[in-house]
Amino acid sequence: MTRSARAKVVAGLPRVPGTGRRAQYSASTRRSLVDVAERLFTEHGYAATSLDAIVAGADVTKGALYHHYSGKQALFEAVFEKVESSGAQQIQTALTGHTDPWEKAIAGLRAFLDVVRQPSYSRIVVQDGPSVLGHERFREQELRSTFDYVLDIVRAVLAAGRWQVDAEMEQTFARIFFGAMSSSGAAVSTADDPDTEAERVELAIGFILSGLRALSEQGAELPDAFSGGR
Repeated sequence: MTRSARAKVVAGLPRVPGTGRRAQYSASTRRSLVDVAERLFTEHGYAATSLDAIVAGADVTKGALYHHYSGKQALFEAVFEKVESSGAQQIQTALTGHTDPWEKAIAGLRAFLDVVRQPSYSRIVVQDGPSVLGHERFREQELRSTFDYVLDIVRAVLAAGRWQVDAEMEQTFARIFFGAMSSSGAAVSTADDPDTEAERVELAIGFILSGLRALSEQGAELPDAFSGGR
């Protein structure tokens, strides 16, 4: 970015108490790089997006990019975190306010299926995330951001059935549902017809939930082993 262009950007930044112009400019540069990279990664994928295209779109120099990020992968990681966190927040918002556990479960499922069909999430998180970050790191990030929501739903569903299970079994139930959701999300995201695939997933998981609800309403009991012998 030229000195005159930089001066215009700095002059146009709103005053934030407790921060200097340089810090505000630095934050603005990072946001610009992440926003442009998100758009290009979504449109072209990680492999086909060059740093030259990113810095040109953000109107900064490569030196400015390397000042904030060590390279394309580091920038991708910042974009991934932004997109993935936004998706997790949308799911959290959908879960808020539901007192009925079955309605809460369906609301969370639908929100998840909406998120995985969003272009940025589909391309950056689902399709490119595992290969760029590596499977282990990708799974760690996924667990940090969305596993707790699944665990929360599982606990509510088990409580509705008056099923007393220990913490280890709660985790087991949650991992099973989380795995199903993760696999289904990838299938929806990469399907030729994502909307139709999402409908199939909702029907399938909804059918499983309806079975659990029927067992709950019938007062069915879980084997003692599920509760650690209690």
